[in-house]
Amino acid sequence: QVQLVESGGGLVQAGGSLSLSCAASGRTFSSYVIGWFRQAPGKEREFVAAIRWNTGTTYYAVSVKDRFTLSRDNAKSTVYLHMTTLKPEDTAVYYCAAGTPLTRYYSESLYPYWGQGTQVTVSS
Repeated sequence: QVQLVESGGGLVQAGGSLSLSCAASGRTFSSYVIGWFRQAPGKEREFVAAIRWNTGTTYYAVSVKDRFTLSRDNAKSTVYLHMTTLKPEDTAVYYCAAGTPLTRYYSESLYPYWGQGTQVTVSS
């Protein structure tokens, strides 16, 4: 079993920055992908970014590329989502998830383990 705990959400002004953390526990994650998804009010959950634990390869949605950056700390089993130049449309509940997708890293159905989510609100 895998447990994921997100933290770091909050309220920030447009143009500001915020970093989210996803602490993982329960097993080794060398073969896992950690993905970040978000869900805005009234909208479906969407892919934000993902990182392969063993290689550090990252993937980003077009809407966040060049603004969001993923990093990981192996010793802490934690993945960080660094968000800059935030926009009001980035407002959502952000979830981290763990799975082993080989290709479709953007597909939430391939992630069996999910955190509880953390709210990010960007004011204009």
